[in-house]
Amino acid sequence: MQTIRTRTGTGRSFTESTSYSLANSSHKETFLMELKNLQLEKQHYSPWEYKTAKPKPTLFLLHALSTSPRLGILYIYYFDYTETFLPFIHTVCPVQEHGVDVHKKLSDLKPPTWKQWRRLLFKLTLAYQLVAEFAWSWLGIHYWTSWFLVINAMLLSLLELLSIWNLWSRKELQTIPCRACKHFWHVSTQGLLGAILWHFIPSFIWKYAFYWKLYCSPVINFHKIVKELRNLDL
Repeated sequence: MQTIRTRTGTGRSFTESTSYSLANSSHKETFLMELKNLQLEKQHYSPWEYKTAKPKPTLFLLHALSTSPRLGILYIYYFDYTETFLPFIHTVCPVQEHGVDVHKKLSDLKPPTWKQWRRLLFKLTLAYQLVAEFAWSWLGIHYWTSWFLVINAMLLSLLELLSIWNLWSRKELQTIPCRACKHFWHVSTQGLLGAILWHFIPSFIWKYAFYWKLYCSPVINFHKIVKELRNLDL
């Protein structure tokens, strides 16, 4: 008897199956409909479910959203629109519906409205705030992890503001486009190098890098802020 091959929420559609063991056509149609409903329900993950299903993109996104959140958001828009970008924008720029839980709305997402796009573009001026808002929405499910992400995003926002202040005080604001190009090249080469080395480095090392980035970054960024404050030109 041939078995049914299906995966819900891991990137491969159940429609790729070519044969089924159900002989009754009406039963088969009902069964396929239930599989489709199950796939739609599991299309959007909680953060830890996303990490389990997609360990490689999770590490990349954690690094990108910590070093360059604007490029990270642009990446998920182009390469992971349905499973990552739509839940993200509907969480940080939700459509106001009274009495509807945010996590329940994530099971049936619609394309963003123009109002949501305007709010997103405005919030990108302080891009780390978007990361903090997204982490805050999961506070009731992943309490301590969400707090680490929120605190880290606040520290990174302060660090970014201090960097802009230093450029302004030194009259170097005109160097921002050149610095942005260098930053884009730096982040892109890091991502490309990580993609190349992913299959050559043992998985436990990547897991170590993930948890180090997640839980130790606030301490490192706090130390950077202290150094910036000591060197601040007032």
